[in-house]
Amino acid sequence: MKTNKRDTRWMVGVAMMAAIVVLLANTPLGLISVPPIKATTIHIPVILGGVLFGPLAGGILGGVFGVCSMVSNTIAPVPASICFSPFLNDTPVGALKAVWVAVGCRILIGVVAGWLWLALKKLKANEYVALPVVGFLGSMTNTVTVMGSIYVLFRAEYAAANNKAVSVVFDFIMATVTGAGVMEAVVALVLVTAIGKALLKVMRPVQRTGAV
Repeated sequence: MKTNKRDTRWMVGVAMMAAIVVLLANTPLGLISVPPIKATTIHIPVILGGVLFGPLAGGILGGVFGVCSMVSNTIAPVPASICFSPFLNDTPVGALKAVWVAVGCRILIGVVAGWLWLALKKLKANEYVALPVVGFLGSMTNTVTVMGSIYVLFRAEYAAANNKAVSVVFDFIMATVTGAGVMEAVVALVLVTAIGKALLKVMRPVQRTGAV
């Protein structure tokens, strides 16, 4: 009976976080203006889901984020959308690469956040230390894996989309990672710490029975 109740709490919690991901992905709430860039907040519930409900939940929520990104880039494409939408690619290989960038990399956000939280708690890290670390590194997981995958898998296409020579794509991507990526991670650090601390006061983290 306790197991069923625990699993029900897990499913309800993950469903609520997934709804928040979808809401952020489809409203201006998903972006925060931090001049000179706009930082996304869509990965915040993914990271918090990994903290509260474990790596499996984090991965599921990351997948929801990725699907939202894929749909958005398909319906309202921008120059770099070829890297995120399989429907904008002419070959099956290109489509699979786009699915990895849009969905696979986002799944890693929640998985990394969930395992990192468990590791830090096992080391008896204080929540005021663990939460900002998970928030920052969870966000950087998004930036590094997405931009790194674009460089490895879509270097030529990304260069063409941004009207740049292929030879300067690495510098361009590194500037994005160290500039916008770090700013986005700082926003995640603050929000995950503040929201996570509040949530941990009113609810106990719950792992799905038998889940990794």
